[in-house]
Amino acid sequence: MITNRTYTVEPWRVRETALDLDLLAQSESVFALSNGHVGWRGNLDEGEPHGLPGSYLNGVYELHPLPYAEAGYGYPESGQTVINVTNGKLLRLLVDDEPFDLRYGRLGKHERTLDFRRGVLERSCEWTSPSGTTVRVRSTRLVSLTQRAIAAVEYEVEPVDSRTRVVIQSELVTNESLPSSDGDPRTAKALQSPLEPEEDLAVGSRLRLVHRTRRSGLRVAVAADHVVDAPGEIATSSESNPDVARLTITSVLDPGQRLRVRKTVAYGWSGARSRPAMSDQVEAALAAAAHGGWDALVAQQRAYLDDFWANADVEVHGDEEIQQAVRFALFHVLQAGARAEQRAIPAKGLTGSGYDGHAFWDTEMFVLPLLTYTAPKAVAEALRWRQATLPAARDRATQLGLRGAAFPWRTIDGSEGSAYWPAGTAAFHVAADIAHAAVRYTAAADDTGFERETALELLVETARLWRSLGHHDPHGVFHIDGITGPDEYSAVVDDNTYTNLMARSNLLAAADVCERHPEEATRHGVDEEESAAWRDAAEAMHIPYNKEIGVHEQHAGFTHHQRWDFAGTGADQYPLMLHFPYFDIYRKQVVKQSDLVLAMYTCGNWFDAHCDDDQLAANFAYYEPLTVRDSSLSACCQAVVAARTGHLRLAYDYATEAALMDLADLEHNTRDGLHIASLAGTWMALVAGFGGTRQDGDSLRFTPRLPEKLSRLAFRLQFRGRCLQVEIGPAKATYSLLVGAPLTIHHHGTEAHVNGDGPVTLAISAPKRRPTPEQPPHRRPGGADRPGAGTDETA
Repeated sequence: MITNRTYTVEPWRVRETALDLDLLAQSESVFALSNGHVGWRGNLDEGEPHGLPGSYLNGVYELHPLPYAEAGYGYPESGQTVINVTNGKLLRLLVDDEPFDLRYGRLGKHERTLDFRRGVLERSCEWTSPSGTTVRVRSTRLVSLTQRAIAAVEYEVEPVDSRTRVVIQSELVTNESLPSSDGDPRTAKALQSPLEPEEDLAVGSRLRLVHRTRRSGLRVAVAADHVVDAPGEIATSSESNPDVARLTITSVLDPGQRLRVRKTVAYGWSGARSRPAMSDQVEAALAAAAHGGWDALVAQQRAYLDDFWANADVEVHGDEEIQQAVRFALFHVLQAGARAEQRAIPAKGLTGSGYDGHAFWDTEMFVLPLLTYTAPKAVAEALRWRQATLPAARDRATQLGLRGAAFPWRTIDGSEGSAYWPAGTAAFHVAADIAHAAVRYTAAADDTGFERETALELLVETARLWRSLGHHDPHGVFHIDGITGPDEYSAVVDDNTYTNLMARSNLLAAADVCERHPEEATRHGVDEEESAAWRDAAEAMHIPYNKEIGVHEQHAGFTHHQRWDFAGTGADQYPLMLHFPYFDIYRKQVVKQSDLVLAMYTCGNWFDAHCDDDQLAANFAYYEPLTVRDSSLSACCQAVVAARTGHLRLAYDYATEAALMDLADLEHNTRDGLHIASLAGTWMALVAGFGGTRQDGDSLRFTPRLPEKLSRLAFRLQFRGRCLQVEIGPAKATYSLLVGAPLTIHHHGTEAHVNGDGPVTLAISAPKRRPTPEQPPHRRPGGADRPGAGTDETA
């Protein structure tokens, strides 16, 4: 866990047993709550001390100019940055006129618990003021998964040893001061006072603020209501100004008596609706939440999560940390997408402002695979957001002289937000990633309506992009030149294997879907000639291969580049991008994150058809010593392919790194928000790696194998209206159909039929033993140094 291990290892929660102010920002990310629409960082209820205040609404951002030393055609003019919207969490406390501030007085105990099954953050502490008055404080916080606009807090204060005057100030605060950036390019730009006031109100227990962003023109409305309970007399007053609305509650309590405040907060935003309409919207949301009150919100949260875990749980026997981490991952990925509803799923979710709150290709290739098999409705909504941004993507393609849609490398609203074109504009693979996600979801959910209404348009426009971006050479071979693949340490290259294989799949899928839905295809202007051209390009796609050394190339000519001087690179010089010029990195054999290896996972069917296991192992062995994992996206992919090629101990180490990325703060930037894609990668490493799970059209294939450290792995998948449970032991795998019609699967290449009559148990074949490839110096997997870990011969 985070270095000083203030978190306990428990299967269904993360519990912090002491408050470490030096780790406050990291804990705020770990304890963040969200539903995909509203996000609250795990700041202390009283507001201070804090690491990074954070209250977010998905899609709310401010524009800022992108600086360029030299102008260039097609450069994006404006960047987008997520903003900290009105803070509704605040419940300031005064004890006999002294502010409750944990930096002063004496803190007897402090514990916070994030409960994955109940979906709440609980806190309890005992504090003695500088003048000697001791109180206990308890709070429970939730962001509702069932009522999209609602977040709520229950806050209790109890004197311990003397009669005490207690004052609680419940506030809505806009334009909070934020800490300045430390210069890390991954940290969001702190925009000062981005919200202009339009309305403030405080009447009785009701508070409301309405603001509007200066440049992006988005209106944000927040309202709060309160239920107050205490044994004696209570005095209340309320006030508001443009940036603060406050309810003040005063009571005198004897030892053992409690003052309880239940605060419900409603959030809404729009780029089009009027101020009165937004005020009415949040008031209506409060009224709906008040119908059942706090107890109903808590019960609904538990029921929602009971249903989720019944269809999505992963059980790990043999490693308590990974067991906790995978449930932590599932919970946070669900929070990121559950109620996003046609909005992006940012790289940090709504847990922090890292990466300026942007969404990348991470969503489609890491987050959506998990959600496809655990919460499929969220996937459909995420892809409908991509469809809604097609006008901007078409405009971008036209600007670049291309047909179809050129989706942005990084964005909030659908327009390109990257000022660095070699890694941004040139990373066209995002188009195929979106298409891949649409095909995967359509088949897994058996959602023909989605295929017709959403997937077809996405596939058509991305296929048009590839056909105009690539070209046939004089021999008829199709090439895609001058692009950047997933590995951002190799930019503007020809025939990136990942991109070419994904584009090939995209082109074929587009032709197939147009054949299945001819009327819709015609409506989008597709004729037989265009569809045939897509198939021709796909079948003629060039896949670089170096015959001399017998490996597939990451891109054309990659294996002929000079190798990076790994021996001369110190441990303190990673990530390379912060210590060396890109010019030097781009022309060397060094890999930031898995690229060719990622292709072996995402395009596994192509490799199965064209390669044997020895070829796959040779590819993996070649790229391992070159891959420095300066991206959190890499470890989970390497875990999957390490398991596929029989390197189970190495796969285990990579799975551990992905699992502990945030709980152990391995990248030292968890303070800016969680790595949602790496969290999803924890599930990927276990389910696709050790479970060997792969979707092949409308069927599932499994090649399960466990590392010696794990004694049992069990997981559940939603697939085509079924719920399938897979249990894997050292020698056997058992498949049980929990819900739905009979299902045909493949186990180590053998067809098996699973139905409701009982489980099917099959033997697991052992992998071929091969020497485990080494990694660059100082870049062993994050799990390699844990007890029981190792990267020697295959186990």
